[in-house]
Formats: sequence, C-alpha cells, structure tokens
Amino acid sequence: MSRYRLYPAPEQEPVLREHCAHARFVWNLGQEQRAAYRPGRGPTPGFAEQCRQLTEARAAEPWLAEGSRDVQQQALRDLDQAWRNFFAGTHRRPGWRKAGRNEGFRVTDFTFTLHVQRLNRRWGQVKVPKVGWVRFRWSRAVPECKSCRVTRDRSGRWHVAFAVIPAAVPGPGTGEVIGIDRGVAVTLALSDGEMHRAPAPQSAERLYRRLSRAKRGSTRRLRAKARLARAKARDADRRKDWAEKASTDIARRFDVIRIEDLRMANMTRSARGTIEKPGRNVRQKAGLNRAILAQGWGLFARRLEDKAPGRVEKVNPAFTSQTCSACGVRDREARESQAVFRCRSCGYACNADVNAARNIAVGHPVTARGGPGLPGPVNREPLAGAA
Repeated sequence: MSRYRLYPAPEQEPVLREHCAHARFVWNLGQEQRAAYRPGRGPTPGFAEQCRQLTEARAAEPWLAEGSRDVQQQALRDLDQAWRNFFAGTHRRPGWRKAGRNEGFRVTDFTFTLHVQRLNRRWGQVKVPKVGWVRFRWSRAVPECKSCRVTRDRSGRWHVAFAVIPAAVPGPGTGEVIGIDRGVAVTLALSDGEMHRAPAPQSAERLYRRLSRAKRGSTRRLRAKARLARAKARDADRRKDWAEKASTDIARRFDVIRIEDLRMANMTRSARGTIEKPGRNVRQKAGLNRAILAQGWGLFARRLEDKAPGRVEKVNPAFTSQTCSACGVRDREARESQAVFRCRSCGYACNADVNAARNIAVGHPVTARGGPGLPGPVNREPLAGAA
C-alpha cells in the first residue's frame, strides 16, 4: 500500500473516530461469533450471514445506523479474509481489536477519479463517507486504486493508504550474489564488507517514569501516554525509513540476495517461564529481545522480499558464524570477539559478521570440523592489521 499523512479538520476528526469505533465493534462482534465455535455446534456464520445480521442490527440500533454501511461491511469482509488466511496457514489467528490500538477502517465504494483530487504541489484530498473531503499530504504520486484504508496510530496521527501493489524493484542483471548477516551490534553485514546500522531508538526512560507516577484514569496519565506514544512513533518512523532505503538499495544492486532464515518469534520469546518452572536470566533475555526488535530484522526482510520477489533466498543460519569462509573449517573458538573472526586452521582473519555473510552468500550447508566445508573462499579480504 502507498500511505500518506492525513490531516482532518477538527470537525471531521470525531466522525473519523466514530467510523473507527463502528468498524472495531462490528469486527469484535463477528470475532465473538467465530471464536465461539465448538465441535458439534454446527458452522459459525460466514460473511454473507453476518452481513444479513448487520442489516438487522442497523435497523434495531439507531447509533449503528448513523454510521457508514460500507465501513461496517468491510470490517466483516476483513474479518472473513483474516480467518481465510489463518486456515490457509499464512497468517496468525485473528484477534480482538482494542480502542486506541487498532484504529482504522476501509473504504471500497471508491472511484479514484471521483474520490481523489490534487489541490496543489504538496496537498491533495480524499473523499471519505459521511466526512467529505479530507486533506492529505501529496508527498509522492498517488497510484490509481479501487479502495483505501484510513488509520490512526497511537500517537494520534491519521494516515490514508491506497490499496495497490507497487511494482518490484528491477535487478541489475549482472548475476551478482550477495549474502547478508543480521546482528545487534551491526544490523546488516554484507558479504562484500559493507555494513548498515539501523538508527538507535531514542531513550524514553524519563517518559516511562512519568507514566508510572501518574494515577490511572487521570488526565496527567493520558498526557504522559500521548508523549510516550509520540516518542515511540518517531522511533518506528526512523526504523521504517531506514528499512525502506536499505532494502531498495540492495534490491537494485544485486540479482540474488541470500539472508538467514531466522525465526523471529522464537528468538524474541520471553524467558519468564511459569510458576512451576521459572525462567533464568529473564531481565537479560528481555534486554536482548528489545535490542533485536529495535534492529528491524523482520521489517527489512519482508520489504526486501516484496521489492525483489523470486530473488531472495533464505539460508539455514546454523554454524555460519563459526565456519571459516576461506577454508570451510568449523571452529567455535575461531570467533575471538563480537567483531573478530580468526581461523586457527588457515590463519584467515576477517570481521566476524562479514565472514558469516560470506558463508550465507555461498548458500550451502556448513559441515563439522575436518569435513568438506564450504566451497572456496568468497571475497577473501584479510582483516586490517591481522597477522
């Protein structure tokens, strides 16, 4: 989707919030029906049946009838598609929508030439049901589409996203292969020695302390939450901007891109454990989880696959950081520190992350010490100052 910043007028924002509330209510009501399924109770109502029930509900409840039928029906369609994706095994099980967290709605009764207008070089406007024309920032060309989605994030910013699949980024056509190792100290290490670092998140410790001291339900707590949400939104914006630029740059320069096949959900799982079996080093693991999530590994990999479809290959990450990319010998003691890899068999020295990226670029499974190992050196460059 192509997303743009939306700037509703003060009198328009309450109507947009009402659309979000209606979409959330209809979603949760439909989710309650589907989640109540038990063997022997018969099938749960599908999209068509729930739309019929929505018509009855709108006739019985005037506050619901005041909202947009299109917005409410699309919430049910989104729910139906979410369950289809879940049963297809491509997405997680649909959950509940919470006020202040999942705010948004979709508009499908949409004709691009009639519902989108450009005002000048920097501004445009989009027509929203029961709201009218709402201004948005024309930061780049708006693609023609048949639907759009209006969302509000936790910091209070509104956005409009036009539903269109962007064109893939073309490769150079040289057949060049690159391997990418993802880490915490260095976000991306490429097999050619290039390194990328994601922007570090700004410290929000002071905002967290202010939030913890505020009384629940007070106006002071609401203001503290808003300040914290804005700080988190700025961090997310910087991370997304970096991921977009890095993924586009790599997709343009290389034809085959190999990355580690990492299980992010498993890597960032809490070590808290249970009452019967409490976890160990819980605080240290929580800090590592935050550091991993702050690097945007998953966002980068997802955007890279979107921009270079069919050109991204995932490689088993096992032992890539312990294997010499020059001779193929695996030795866990060869990694002297976070940044230095020095093979004790052939004397090859290199940055540890770059060495792992070169193993990933080869794309072959590594073997135990003394085995055939990885075929041939890949861009072998000794570490500066190495013996």
